[in-house]
Amino acid sequence: MSILENSSNKSDSWDRFCQSLWYSESLGFWLDISRMNLNAKSIEDLNTPIQKAITAMSLIESGAKANIDEGRQVGHYWLRTPNLAPAPEISQSIQTEIEEVIAFSNNINNGKIKTSDGRLFTDIFWIGIGGSGLGPLLIKEVLKSSSTKLSIHFLDNIDPDGIKDKIINLEQKILSTLFVVVSKSGGTPEPRICMDQLRSHLEENGGIWAQQSVAITMKGSKLDLKAKNENWLKTFDLPEWVGGRTSITSPVGLLPAALLGANAKELLQGASQMDKYTSNKSFNSNPAALLAASWYIAGEGKGKRDMVVLPYKDKLELFSRYLQQLVMESLGKKLSRDGITVHQGISVFGNKGSTDQHAYVQQLRDGIDNFFVTFIEVLKDKSDLPIINNERPSDFLSGFLQGTRSALSEAGKQSITITIKEINERTLGALIALFERAVGIYAELININAYDQPGVEAGKIAASDILKLQELVINSLADKKPKSLIELANELKLDSPEPIYWILRYLSTNDSKYLINGNWIDPSTITVRIA
Repeated sequence: MSILENSSNKSDSWDRFCQSLWYSESLGFWLDISRMNLNAKSIEDLNTPIQKAITAMSLIESGAKANIDEGRQVGHYWLRTPNLAPAPEISQSIQTEIEEVIAFSNNINNGKIKTSDGRLFTDIFWIGIGGSGLGPLLIKEVLKSSSTKLSIHFLDNIDPDGIKDKIINLEQKILSTLFVVVSKSGGTPEPRICMDQLRSHLEENGGIWAQQSVAITMKGSKLDLKAKNENWLKTFDLPEWVGGRTSITSPVGLLPAALLGANAKELLQGASQMDKYTSNKSFNSNPAALLAASWYIAGEGKGKRDMVVLPYKDKLELFSRYLQQLVMESLGKKLSRDGITVHQGISVFGNKGSTDQHAYVQQLRDGIDNFFVTFIEVLKDKSDLPIINNERPSDFLSGFLQGTRSALSEAGKQSITITIKEINERTLGALIALFERAVGIYAELININAYDQPGVEAGKIAASDILKLQELVINSLADKKPKSLIELANELKLDSPEPIYWILRYLSTNDSKYLINGNWIDPSTITVRIA
């Protein structure tokens, strides 16, 4: 493959398209970057950095400690090709875990595993945040088989109203629900709080939590010890070397796939096959390298253009959210590996074609040029809708995609098109693996660590500090004397009363014992006491 110079000449444009295609016949998978601003010169300039990036990725596969901050390896590639793992015991544990996930799921589906009172399981309640929730949700949207009788529900936030609504919706089936709790460290507050709420409700209704629950966590974690001490139905290992945003080919993604009737091994095989393609040392034959190079040139190596993801398939509507976490958590970094402030990242936005093109595409075509589009097309229809009035829905869907792509090109806007012959376990695995590797290669090009998340950790620490401050405020008010915000701030040795304003606004709204005098619009007038 070679990339031609941009040209308005139709013959050159056709040549560019022909020479800018990557294709896998066995996967039924095309990547077209002909509408991006790559040319022969940029390809030549990037060749050496790309080669270094591909080499760096091979070192990660072989067991290098890619997450320096946490001192750990990054081994999600081993999950789908266990013989890549740097030690035989790791390879064996991966293979064993895969078989256990499938066996457990089969036993749930065929009724060999029942509830404590002999009921068949009817529902799954999945508790997990970030990649531990998004990955399984994507699996459900894309792969749920019509053959399974299980319904799956997700709890991925600690919004009390959201938790209550989910509990109410499950009310009649709570005694026949399988609860799956995902927490790698076992200490993350959100899944623990959600678990405690659901456990309390189940036990109030006569259920036995241990006999309806599964844990996916790291060996030796708080959750692992809890599950084993209480004899939960099953515990699956989420290894230290698997990050949440790359955990979909671990039990985090395999378990929901198998429970919902999908072929979990096909998901792994698709990812493994794409891993082989994206390990190719030839720049022009490596789809992830081509994708990363396209991002790099589009954003001038500084993320100056956003990634707009437009899947033209309802089943893939969630894929843009999945990519938001994968891309933005991996690439959004303040510091380079050398400790230099760089403020890198690519913002990801998503909508669905053709639904959202009636408004969204208006700005893409005629508005500010600060993005590139990634179209995702699926060729095969699984439905057998009839042709009515000589019209077939898929014809129009395909026409809208091609028309939007052409309209953007005519306006000078850049786009990538990924075409998949059919969406299934294998091609979903390949699609995920393509972006995982592209993120890794791009991170090498801009010299940042794709596998740490210092900003996320900083947010967790700040949240913990606020909760500790809230407890101090409550203790300070225990004497039931009225106090102003400034008095509280001075007592607690704060630089500003602003955090106390936020805390009291929340406390007084949810608990009538906190009596507020003064005007919220003028914080200096506010005093508070406990009734």
